[in-house]
Amino acid sequence: MNCLSTFQRQLSSHLNKVLLRVLSSSKEYNHINVSKHFPDLIKPPGLGVGLITLNKPKSLNALSDALYEDLIHACKSFDSENNIGSIVITGRGKAFAAGADITEMRTKKFAEAYKANMFVQWADISKISKPIIAAVNGFALGGGCELAMMCDIIIASNEAKFGQPEINLGIIPGAGGTQRLIRSIGKSKSMEMILTGSMISSKQAEKDGLISRVVEENDDLVLEALKIGYTIGQKGQVSIQMAKEAINAANEMTLEQGLNFERRLFHSLFSTRDQKIGMESFVMKEVPNFTHN
Repeated sequence: MNCLSTFQRQLSSHLNKVLLRVLSSSKEYNHINVSKHFPDLIKPPGLGVGLITLNKPKSLNALSDALYEDLIHACKSFDSENNIGSIVITGRGKAFAAGADITEMRTKKFAEAYKANMFVQWADISKISKPIIAAVNGFALGGGCELAMMCDIIIASNEAKFGQPEINLGIIPGAGGTQRLIRSIGKSKSMEMILTGSMISSKQAEKDGLISRVVEENDDLVLEALKIGYTIGQKGQVSIQMAKEAINAANEMTLEQGLNFERRLFHSLFSTRDQKIGMESFVMKEVPNFTHN
């Protein structure tokens, strides 16, 4: 615990001064910006963070098919990179994402939407094995709120707004809003948000349990998300991914099944080098330097 406290103090004091080594993605994207960030002053340095910024501010980062293709590709690319431990998704401008692109959807017919199984590919975000942090900087409405809920941790600026306003368009949420929202804030509050199309503030979202915390200064939002990512990057990545898998499985299993699944994952980690490193470092009062094996 002393090692962790030292790390947190060190990170807090140096975060605004740290010189981030930022590497551009090898693939060019039309609708997002992508970069890699590594903390140079934190010891041991740990893994980096992949940052994805939705970059269509004039349309409030409306989630068109093309934007979502870029987003999924970037997430999968970061998921496959050994020097990246987590991913941050944020938006440029006034919105995280103000929903799906209505101009693309408004002329669709039932048969077209049904045969294409519209939005099925959006679920690929929730299949990424590495932790994803949503840094919600403004409006997260409709598909934007659903995208945030596909992520593993949500932090938000003081100016952020959340909502599922699809009912105002004569439709319902179609990318998980009716399913994920109820698991976060319960039936009654979900019903009110979805049936009225009303928005809630980031403060209310934190109170309701939709997000983990509010960052008061918008300029600090991405830095705070990177800070979480750097902390995750210092842990053993096998245990990080197993922890994410176990938590996500809780929604699909009974308590008894979930407890058994958790125990089996727990047992399996005793075959890893990181378990030996972590426990030996704890006994020796040293900071563990995990190998992710």
